[in-house]
Amino acid sequence: MEKTQLEYRGEILYSFQIDNNINKYKLYIERVKGLALYDVIIIGGGPAGLTAAIYACRAGWKTLLIERGAFGGQAASTDLIENYPGFPEGISGPELMLNFYNQAVHFGCNFLTAEVNVLQSTNLTGKIKNVETNVGTVQGKTIILATGAQPRELGVKGEKEFRGRGVSYCATCDGFFFRNKKVAVIGGGDAAVKEALFLANIAREVVIIHRRDTFRADKVLGNKALAAPNIKVYWDTVVKEIAGERKISSLILHNVKTLATISEEVEGVFMYVGTQPNTAFLADHNSKNEQGYLLTDENLQLSITGVFAIGDCRRKKTRQVATAVGDGASVLAAVDEYLHSL
Repeated sequence: MEKTQLEYRGEILYSFQIDNNINKYKLYIERVKGLALYDVIIIGGGPAGLTAAIYACRAGWKTLLIERGAFGGQAASTDLIENYPGFPEGISGPELMLNFYNQAVHFGCNFLTAEVNVLQSTNLTGKIKNVETNVGTVQGKTIILATGAQPRELGVKGEKEFRGRGVSYCATCDGFFFRNKKVAVIGGGDAAVKEALFLANIAREVVIIHRRDTFRADKVLGNKALAAPNIKVYWDTVVKEIAGERKISSLILHNVKTLATISEEVEGVFMYVGTQPNTAFLADHNSKNEQGYLLTDENLQLSITGVFAIGDCRRKKTRQVATAVGDGASVLAAVDEYLHSL
């Protein structure tokens, strides 16, 4: 379909469908007048947020999804997703997330590319909730937080110095630059092992460095990595330093059991040592645990009535695309009940 767009103060509001231009134009007029009021405002455009948008729009609620960057979240930068139902051969993350986005567009969701400012409890406690962004304020009857999480930094010497010059947090984004080179992957969870397998098809050799003596990743993934001819694993090992001058030349590794320290030559380092939630913008500390993850009840609602949290930003045991989608679908039952009670 022909891509159409409407620009206001440097911000492009666009739709893949011509018949949705009216909705986009209405959003533009309302924002100029400061009258924009939505039934549902979703903050975050990853799998959870896009799913919630689809369900909210299909239920007939006027919905706005706010995203500060690219739609799809971390899933959009994953080369191959094999554990999402319905795709026997797997599907690329970008393709899957584009399908999510197009489906939300199809059902009439409004989109706004903006950065949300600090959300104060006083702006969220009433029946009309205010969300301040860097392009203006919008109002909603309910708020769904779907801001996800981001990669955690390792915090060792050389990490910041070489970030973007050999240190990466996304193999599918940067793996191409290390074709036929030797790289390291730090971590032993699902994300680390998946990306190590991806890099094994590009790099000459992949070194996995894990602080434990077994993978935390899914057993099938772990076995694939151990069977790969160009993947080597250092168990019980941590990185002490990323060394080099203009570019990375080696890692200083320390074995936590033998206490031995060695140098391993590599040209690139990919970090997968956990995530941290994108919840700093929410000022209500009563809604977070010590790690910053949002605390919800069985209806996915925070302690603030009418404010919900879904996906990787909330406290939960499993963080996968499928579980994020489950949150996005489940939350609408409580949202719908709340809206009907107003």
